[in-house]
Amino acid sequence: MRSETVSMTTPVDPIAPRIQPAECEIHGSYDQKVTALLGREFKGGCPECQRIANEEREAAERAEKAHQLRIAMARKLGAALIPKRFAEKTLAQYVAESRPQALALAICQRYVEVFGEVQKTGRCLMLLGKPGTGKTHLGAGIANDLMRNTSATAVYRTVGAVLQAIRATYDRSSDKSEAEILSSLIEPDLLVLDEVGVSKEQPSDFELTTLFAIINGRYEQVRPTVVISNLDAAQLPQAMGERCVDRLREGGGVVVVFDWESQRGKEGV
Repeated sequence: MRSETVSMTTPVDPIAPRIQPAECEIHGSYDQKVTALLGREFKGGCPECQRIANEEREAAERAEKAHQLRIAMARKLGAALIPKRFAEKTLAQYVAESRPQALALAICQRYVEVFGEVQKTGRCLMLLGKPGTGKTHLGAGIANDLMRNTSATAVYRTVGAVLQAIRATYDRSSDKSEAEILSSLIEPDLLVLDEVGVSKEQPSDFELTTLFAIINGRYEQVRPTVVISNLDAAQLPQAMGERCVDRLREGGGVVVVFDWESQRGKEGV
């Protein structure tokens, strides 16, 4: 007796589903689709119930996604360590009352707008000039706008805080190493480094070596840095070292001069 082998690729004529009347306890009558497959019948449910269930599932998925995004953003902003006074500052909140202020704001806004291109060249930004003129607001605003509107990461640090954190690693009880501190400053997409040269004194070898390790590390990884200082462009090399400033200028580094009077106490600065 011959046996026949049926190939898995042998086409099988599908059985067209049939439509029959059905009743939903909530939505009343509807046309129910009945499909026969492998000797069994599969009956479709109420389309209105299915539509509502799909909408509820999609809404729950959107809510969960939004929740996870809020958690991720909170972690992102927390890791940035932007001071409380500037934690919510944005570029849009900066009040420009003069043409030089408007130009400084426009440059910072443009820096954020083209940050994708900035990342390709590592182009740095230097906000230099008189104290109380809104430099930290703009620097924090750049970081905040980037983190809220793009996938980029950013951190804010003062030079004093960096030096203190590294000195703390020399204590045997420290849970962090100098290499970990430096990595946390080199790895983010953007570093905002504030209060450069704030002491007005000749920086120590330790300070110069640390600053070079940070700036050069980011330079080698083609990662941009925003430097904020009350010094002018001519004084900056003394505070950071010529090698640091050369690296900041390479790739079209931009210097923004803040030469107007202090605006402290005014809204938006």
